[in-house]
Amino acid sequence: MDSKTLNVLEYPKILGQLAGFCSFSASKDLATALEPTSSFELATARLAETTEARKLLSMESVGVGAAHDIRPQADLAARGGVLDPHALLDLKSTLISCRDLKKAFEKRGQEYPRLTQVVLGLPDTHGLVDAITRILSDRGEILDSASAKLADIRRNLRVAQDRLMSRLQKYVTDSKTVSMLQEPIITQRDGRYVIPLRAEFKGKIKSIIHDQSSSGATLFVEPLPVVEANNEIRELQLAQRDEERRILAQVSLLIGEHATELKYGVENLAALDLAFAKAKYADELKASEPIIHDLLKVKGQKSDLRPSTFDLKLINARHPLLDPNTVVPVDVDPAPGIRAIVITGPNTGGKTVSLKTVGLLVVMAQSGLHIPAQSGSELPCFHSVWADIGDEQSIEQSLSTFSGHITNIIRIIKKIDHRSLVIFDELGSGTDPQEGAAIARAILSHLLDVGAMTMVATHYPELKTFAHGTEGVVNASLEFDIKTLRPTYKLTLGLPGRSNALLIAQKLGLPQPIIDSARAEINPLDLRADKLLDDIRKERNRTSREREKLEKARAKLEVQNRDLEKRLEKIEDERRETLAKARAEGELEVAVLKRNIDSLKGQLKKASQPLQAIKAIEEKMERMEEKVEAPIERRETVDSRPSTVNGQRSIALGERVTVSTLNAEGVVTALGESDAEVQIGTIRMRARLSDLVRRGQTVDDRPKTVVSQQPSTVHRQSSSPGIEVDLRGLMAEDALDKMERYLEQAFLSGLPFVRIIHGKGTGRLRQAVREALRGHEYIKSFEEGGSTEGGEGVTVALMKSG
Repeated sequence: MDSKTLNVLEYPKILGQLAGFCSFSASKDLATALEPTSSFELATARLAETTEARKLLSMESVGVGAAHDIRPQADLAARGGVLDPHALLDLKSTLISCRDLKKAFEKRGQEYPRLTQVVLGLPDTHGLVDAITRILSDRGEILDSASAKLADIRRNLRVAQDRLMSRLQKYVTDSKTVSMLQEPIITQRDGRYVIPLRAEFKGKIKSIIHDQSSSGATLFVEPLPVVEANNEIRELQLAQRDEERRILAQVSLLIGEHATELKYGVENLAALDLAFAKAKYADELKASEPIIHDLLKVKGQKSDLRPSTFDLKLINARHPLLDPNTVVPVDVDPAPGIRAIVITGPNTGGKTVSLKTVGLLVVMAQSGLHIPAQSGSELPCFHSVWADIGDEQSIEQSLSTFSGHITNIIRIIKKIDHRSLVIFDELGSGTDPQEGAAIARAILSHLLDVGAMTMVATHYPELKTFAHGTEGVVNASLEFDIKTLRPTYKLTLGLPGRSNALLIAQKLGLPQPIIDSARAEINPLDLRADKLLDDIRKERNRTSREREKLEKARAKLEVQNRDLEKRLEKIEDERRETLAKARAEGELEVAVLKRNIDSLKGQLKKASQPLQAIKAIEEKMERMEEKVEAPIERRETVDSRPSTVNGQRSIALGERVTVSTLNAEGVVTALGESDAEVQIGTIRMRARLSDLVRRGQTVDDRPKTVVSQQPSTVHRQSSSPGIEVDLRGLMAEDALDKMERYLEQAFLSGLPFVRIIHGKGTGRLRQAVREALRGHEYIKSFEEGGSTEGGEGVTVALMKSG
């Protein structure tokens, strides 16, 4: 892309803002050097990469962490140089960032394929992180544990320093010498420990002078008795320095072996950070990914071989460098076949900003940046973008301005083709209006012949006429509010702009006779045309307002539709849950009834009685099974009046009762002629009225039912212990005893199945319970509880027949 054009469009400012979202210097350098590409494939890949990064950052916090550009350090290590501790810490933090990113993308290859491809280029740690951690603290200090020799040297150094300090301390505390000192302190000069001796006592203490104060009043001396101790400390310090350098050199050598991979990895890390920066910048701009289209290169010079249209469609496009709260968005959506747009309108009306907005959004898209426009915007992938935009309008500089513009235009015309976007601001200005308009028409005609996409801003009325009468060219205008004498900055395609000079002059107070005289000088046809344009613009504005109302109404309906859909989904979920509960209750009833029938059959056989007495019950059970298997229909409202048994008031809807067969208390939710539906906790079940005991009523107080003369035998020898037993918190032996007593009562009461709650825990109690159930005399089979029953913390056991 042309660098001058990029500067005119203020593209470097965009890159400066983008660099502000980068985390380290390498990615900042990439951001400031980012250029738009003319390759459709590369532009598409860049945009997709930014989209992936936005999706990832919207779901979780991911970044390059405390990464640094370690390429200079890697080069130094490769040449045999020794890295200082801070350089090693930078390398360590960078490798940790790479390791964390590779781990984060391990299972995201399919979801973020382009970012994953970049992550694959990050370097491995090769043990460098552990090697650096082993020798350096987080503050960059070499640890004593870095080597045994270093630990020994530092230990001897501390002993020698303590011994020396102890000897010097006598000089600052002894009453004979303390009066000779300027201050009772121990300090250092040239790496040796000294005391501050007053100059008048020079020679009183046998010592070596190392320094004196600026006034000469203080001498910094090393007493002769501690010279050897100071020498020993200095020797140990030098040995420590050499050992530390050896340790750093050893790790630097290891880094140098992987220098090439490290430098390549930093480049990939910078590319990944740049993708994250693009995503953050897009979120800041409230931007969206544009749809870009390829412009195929066409051989030949005939115009019919060139594309007749460009897929250019910008919806609510905003200039990215203007305040998003005040900028007025523009729509640029020319009809198919349009290759040139001529924009007219008043000065400071927004023509130049509109041109820059289109050009800047094009180069942003081809750089992989999302654009500040509504989703669904479309742009061609131009091979080149050219712009001549100047703000100089001084009459004194008209010649130089015109020459500069023409020189730039000549340079552009030599390089464009049908895949170019050309933007001219004030084409032909800066010279005689008649000649300037002629040159502007000729240049615009040439651009149409070449086939380039062209956008031109002008004040020349001749170009309005040219645009109106030329195929492939359309007029556009920026509106001006006569009432406020301010531009609205709204771009309208299809209508040329009006100067509104007479109206503005009248509003500002120019005498009416002068206004009338000026109007008389204007061609009446031009005045009539201006009035027609004004009427058309008013009608367009009215239509636009109506369309906005319809859009708001449509958006409101969509919100209501989504709300209704959510409510319907919730109702459907509740319906399915209700049906599932009802089916489970029916299965429970059938199981209980089967168990009772099996028990009756056994008792009748023992009594040598005929089985015809229970045939009716079996037929009823078969009908109940069919009912359970069939879809459950919506139940009609149940009469809530009190039920009677044998003419006596018994159970009422909503009354709390006890189900004697289960020894469980619940609430009556529905009543039938001979049975009732009872809610026990979260479970609903049906029970015979004769099995229900009202609160405050004993079993013997229940209303008696008329018993058939058919022989019958009592089949329940014990009251129900309930359908579940809780063993949690008990030792295994105590739990098994409790379970055994419970199973015996459950068997005697004829329960079809039981739930044994043992909890999850370590699994020992569960294992003990299931070992006891295996082969138990009362248990037919057992299985783990379902997901709604407690899962592996519960065992459901099926009881044998009595």
